[in-house]
Amino acid sequence: MSVLKTSEVLAVPEEPTSRPVGMSIPQAAIEYGISESTLYALANRMALPGARRLGRRIVVHRPTVEKWLCVGMGQ
Repeated sequence: MSVLKTSEVLAVPEEPTSRPVGMSIPQAAIEYGISESTLYALANRMALPGARRLGRRIVVHRPTVEKWLCVGMGQ
């Protein structure tokens, strides 16, 4: 019978549980149930917290948008 060392028992690979910090407008629309056109309009007016234009693409910072939705900033 083999005895396992503590380091062998604790060496369990972690499964990826974290989501990416950034997401696209279409991803945000699906995830939060808001239309893409509304999110694009807000982002283009610079009224969508956490939205940044990178070239032609708009990337949304997930934690900022989630806080905005929970707290209701900008009402």
